[in-house]
Parts: sequence; C-alpha cells; structure tokens
Amino acid sequence: MFKLFKYLNWKEWLLIILTLCFVAGQVWCNISLPQCTLKISEYLQMPDISLYWTDIVWKCIEMLLYACGVILCAIVASYLASFVITNLLTKVRGEVFFKVNQFSHEEMNKFSIPSLITRCTNDITQLQQVLVTLLTMGLQAPLTAILAIINIIDISTGHSSLQLSLVNVVSVVAICILVSVIIFTVVPKFKKIQKATDDLNRVTRENLTGLKVIRANSAEQSQENKFDNVTKRFAKLDLFVSRVLAIIEPGLSIIMNVTSLAIVWMIGLLAGENPALLTIMSTFTQYSIFIIMGFTSLSVLFMFVPRGMVSGRRINEVLNTEIILKDGTVALPKERGTIEFRNVSFQYNDADAHVLNNISFKVKQGQTIAFIGSTGSGKSTLINLIPRFYDCSEGQVLVNGVNVKDYPQHLLHDMIGYVPQKGMLFSGSVRDNICYGKENATDEEVANAIEVSGSNFVYNLPDGINYHISQGGKNVSGGQKQRLSIARAIIKDPDILIFDDSFSALDYKTDKLVRKNLNRSYKKTTKVIVAQRIGTIMNADIIVVLDQGKVVDMGKHKDLLKNCQVYKEIALSQFSQEELSK
Repeated sequence: MFKLFKYLNWKEWLLIILTLCFVAGQVWCNISLPQCTLKISEYLQMPDISLYWTDIVWKCIEMLLYACGVILCAIVASYLASFVITNLLTKVRGEVFFKVNQFSHEEMNKFSIPSLITRCTNDITQLQQVLVTLLTMGLQAPLTAILAIINIIDISTGHSSLQLSLVNVVSVVAICILVSVIIFTVVPKFKKIQKATDDLNRVTRENLTGLKVIRANSAEQSQENKFDNVTKRFAKLDLFVSRVLAIIEPGLSIIMNVTSLAIVWMIGLLAGENPALLTIMSTFTQYSIFIIMGFTSLSVLFMFVPRGMVSGRRINEVLNTEIILKDGTVALPKERGTIEFRNVSFQYNDADAHVLNNISFKVKQGQTIAFIGSTGSGKSTLINLIPRFYDCSEGQVLVNGVNVKDYPQHLLHDMIGYVPQKGMLFSGSVRDNICYGKENATDEEVANAIEVSGSNFVYNLPDGINYHISQGGKNVSGGQKQRLSIARAIIKDPDILIFDDSFSALDYKTDKLVRKNLNRSYKKTTKVIVAQRIGTIMNADIIVVLDQGKVVDMGKHKDLLKNCQVYKEIALSQFSQEELSK
C-alpha cells in the first residue's frame, strides 16, 4: 500500500507535511481545553471570586478560540488529506489502466477481466478511504493519547492521587482486548470480501453480455441461482464483518461511561482526605476520554489499514506484473507486405501440448493466404501470432522480413489491419468507430472505407455517419458490425489485412462483393483470411489446411480438391460435386 506513495511529487509531499501540521494543531487545541477548564475551576474555588471574574472571562474566550482552532484545523486537514490522496489515487488508477492496456492475452487470463475491473474501481476506492483516514488519524490518535497521558500523570502527581491513573490503565487494557479480538476476527475476511466482489462482478458481467442466449434457452432460473449463490456468499461475509464491527461503538461507549463513573467514584472516596481533587474531576474526566478516544482511533486504524493493504497488494500485483511481450528496437522493415512462418510451434502456458506444430509458409506482398480446418485446429491461434498477441514457443514469425519480436509493438500494429471474429464496436458515432485507428482520416478516406467494406447502409441511418453506436454495437446487426470492423481496418491502408473469420455474418452476396472490392482497391495489400466457408477462400493464392495444429497440405483450391482429403471433405460438406467441378 505504502509503495504507491512513490507517485507523489514534492508539492504533494509538502501538502502532506502541511496536513500533519494542521492535525498537530488540532490536537494541541483539543488538549489545551481541559487546562482552561481546570484553571476556571481553581478560580471558582477561591474565597473571593469577585477578584477573578476578569480572569474567568478571558479563560472562557481562550477556550472559545481553542474550540474554533479545533474546527478550523480539522476542516483544513481533512480538505488537504482528501486533495492529496485523491490526486495520488487518480495517478495510480491511470497507471493501472495504462499497465492493463499493455497486457497480452496471457496476463489478461492470469487476472481475469472481472478481477481487473474490481482492482481498477473497488480496490482503489477502498484504498482511498483508508489512506485519507490514515493521514488524518495516523498522527492525531497517538498524539492525543500521549499528550493526554502526560497531562493526567502531571495532574495526578500534583494532587498526590496516582491511584486515579489506574482507572485509565484498566480502560486502555479493556479497549486493547476488545479491539484485538475484533481485529483477529475481521481482518481475514477482508481478502475474501474482495474475492467475492470479483466473483460478483464476473457473474453480473456474464449475465448481461449473454442475456439473449440466456433468454433463448430459458436459463433465467439457472443464472438467478448462480447470482444468488455469489450474492449470498458476499452478503454472508459482509454481514459477518458488519456485525462484528457493530460491537465497537457500544463496547467503547460502555468503557468510556464506566471510566467516567469510576473516576467520579474514586474522587469521591479520596476527596475526604484531599478536597482539592474535586477541582480536577472535570479535567481528569476529559483527559481520560481523550485517552480512550485516542486508543479507539488507533484501534480503528489497526482494523482498517489491513483492508487497505489487501487492496494495495491487489493493485501492486497489477503494477508489478512483468510484461511478457516486450518491445523490440527495429524501426524500419526490410520489405513490405510479406509474412513468413519458420518452423513455428505454440503452446499455451497452462496447456499440456502444443496447439501449433512446426508451421512453415511464406506469403509475398499482395497475395491472399487463407486458413481452413475443423474447429480447434489452431487457425485463430496461428493468425494471432502475426500481430503478436502471443509469442510463438518455437520458431520465428517474420512480418516484412523482420521477426515480430524485434518490432516496437505500436509499429508492428500500424502495419496490420486486424478484423476480429466477433465484430467489436465502441460507444460513439459511426465515423468515430471507422476512424478508430486513424483519427485524422479525411472524409474521402472514410467514404472509400465505407464503399469497400460494403457499409453503405450507414447513409440510411437516422444521422448517417454521425449515428450513435451504443456500447458493444448493440444497436446494429452482426453483419453490420463486421462490415464496420472491416472499414476500420482498411482505413489505415496497412501492409497486411487479417480477417479472423470476419465474413461469417455476411450473406454470400455481400461476402463476394466485399472481397471483390478489397482485391480491386488493395492489390498491394497482403490478405490473411480465416474462414469456414469454401466460397470465401477458394480464390486465395495459398490455402493452408490445418488439422490438430498441423499443416495437412497447402496450395490452390483445385489442387487441394485433388490431393487433400481433409479439404475435399470440407468442400463436399458445403457444395455438391457438380458445383465444385465448375
């Protein structure tokens, strides 16, 4: 948790010091009030009180000034603490977001998306509350308790009644016992609560994103049961913590009242031998309350700092995660639009076997290479190695004649236009989504991308290209999302275009039209296509047939129909023999 303070600059450190000064001023004003009360009590005990009215009035004014000082210092200290910690956590939230954006799929899988959302939101909020409390109470509580103890000892010594101090010793011991029991009971639950928050986030996100599927399968009850189980577990932990913490206030109130009663009772017993003790009764009681409140505040800190440490630890886990995919230093490629796989094999970290085995091929500029195979044959994994979403376990992947590991990632991604299998749109206008990879695109470039991708439907939308797309593109169809995703990729005019089964939601006529437009307008652009439909890839320059992560055969459509049984079976499952013979 405290490692995050490295994000503070010298001005913010200065504000922290200033905050602590105001906290110290607040404590000093608070501690000075009982001294004024004691002095007034002594004046009131004088034989001729009329001689001391002026002194009493001035002491009352002094008390009023101290009370105003307490309020002023408390307000300024609270404001400064909130200002500094809010700025600190704003930086931390930005650092976490920036770090998460650098994560590869492997780091994402390590944490899970729901957990990362919780760490970016709930954990930072928890940490903010704890740090503000720590900054304002971290000095106030011990300083109040120490100064109150010093003053009580001084008063007790001055009136030869050290027995009164024993009352406070017993009170402090009682507080420590009460709070220790609560701390050891509650603190272990904090980590479980944050984990339950992750699970709650995961189930909620899963339910909302899969709402159509849930309704289509009448699985509402199943989802409700799943949500109820997570909610009940979270509620059980939260209720347990709340019930235990609820003991603090009445417990401390009892200790405080019993202490006050014990002080009055003991002073009553001792007053016969030492009548001057009646003068200090009010002051002694006030200092005793200060001691109890000081130790109470310390106890609260000891209780909630571990919660902040749990959240801080979870945030540091993200910030300290080593990025697996590190940038290279090559600034200029050797070629344009070429792709080469040299004996490439790939295995996921948590897998027992390779997903891809000894893959080799080379694509020249302007060629179209297509990959086909049964589900799970490794097609999507293979093309994800080109933009370096993963690093190959063995071999080399070369783009434009350079190993992808040697490129800075932003430079590599600038060379590639990537269209995912599931069209992903962001909240904003149609134009914003098309220009996502090229913010300074001209109107002509936008119009050309719309034309080539077959996205002319946007002109019929209520606001045309300014039509607002909802989050995730829920107000457009699957085919429209895919076409807009294609427009977003081609507006960059990249060296390489990758289509990960990106024509699956298009009808055959639109599929053919888009591919025709791409071949006409982007002749020098290399195209990589993953598809399940033979009609989408049959005109490709190279067709690679994959089966269980291995290349079964590669070549042109007609050659594969003659020589590759796997390809022929796929083709015959979609077309008749007569259609394939044409």
